[in-house]
Amino acid sequence: MHILLGLILAFVLIAVFANRRTRSCRWREFPQGDVSRWRCIQCGAETTGPKGRKPESCHRDGILDD
Repeated sequence: MHILLGLILAFVLIAVFANRRTRSCRWREFPQGDVSRWRCIQCGAETTGPKGRKPESCHRDGILDD
């Protein structure tokens, strides 16, 4: 019973604290020196940014969601 309650609580916390701006984004990094090219395999959006830091918002259709 405690395990079931713990799992339910974990899913609720993940849903509450997940970053909604990139929830469906799946970024892949292609390093190019100090800067990386990032491509979302979910929607195909591309952007550049610092090496090792995924984009924090969706770039779908070339529009930045804020």
